Amino acid sequence: MLIRISLIIAIVAGLAAAGIGFVKVQEKLKATMEERDTEKKDKLIAQKDLATTKKTLKATEEDLSTTKKTLATTQTALQTMTAKADDLDKQKTDLVGQLTSAKGERDAAQQQLVIWVALGMSPDQVRATVADLKTTRQQKDALAAANKVLTTDNKKLNAKIDDLIGPDRPVPLPAGLKGTVVAVDPKYDFVVLDIGEKQGVLERGEMLVNRRGVLIAKIRITSVGAERSVANVLPDWKGKEVELMEGDQVLY
Repeated sequence: MLIRISLIIAIVAGLAAAGIGFVKVQEKLKATMEERDTEKKDKLIAQKDLATTKKTLKATEEDLSTTKKTLATTQTALQTMTAKADDLDKQKTDLVGQLTSAKGERDAAQQQLVIWVALGMSPDQVRATVADLKTTRQQKDALAAANKVLTTDNKKLNAKIDDLIGPDRPVPLPAGLKGTVVAVDPKYDFVVLDIGEKQGVLERGEMLVNRRGVLIAKIRITSVGAERSVANVLPDWKGKEVELMEGDQVLY
């Protein structure tokens, strides 16, 4: 009898233990399912947030692309406007220069008009007067050249007459005539001067030789070229202690 009671108690205790274990397992299973449901819910929320973020990111990228395009368009427009502004500045500068030039020409024309009015002459009369003056100057220059030739010929003729009349009579030379000794031949007592017919030198003309303000000799022209002439030292000056040198000055 006691054994049966013990067995019953054991069976009851086992059932109680099994019931308690089942309850714990059921509670754990329920907790696991709730945790799974929570994770699933969180995953769905995270996926939804990810989709929203991707959508927002795409919209942001599109906005950025649009902003870049707008910026590029704005920069191009700015460059175009800057180029136009520079061109306008250049045009303004050119117009100011043209205006200044036009004002100068206008002022010059007004001054000329005042002169013409003061002269009581028309522009055609002024041009004719200028032309006549130019012709007169040309004629004057031609006469001066002819007179110079006649003067030279006259001097040459006088020199020839003097040569026939008296060999010792010196021929007059142009007043203030000056020159320089460029070569000396002591053996034959002649010197070469850097002046000639163009400067008015004539044969048998006599000139003084000067060195640093001191008279050292007197020479007579024996041969005349276009820009050179040859002269001999006069006998009265031969044998002097001072000999002629290149660079000595000659004057009349």
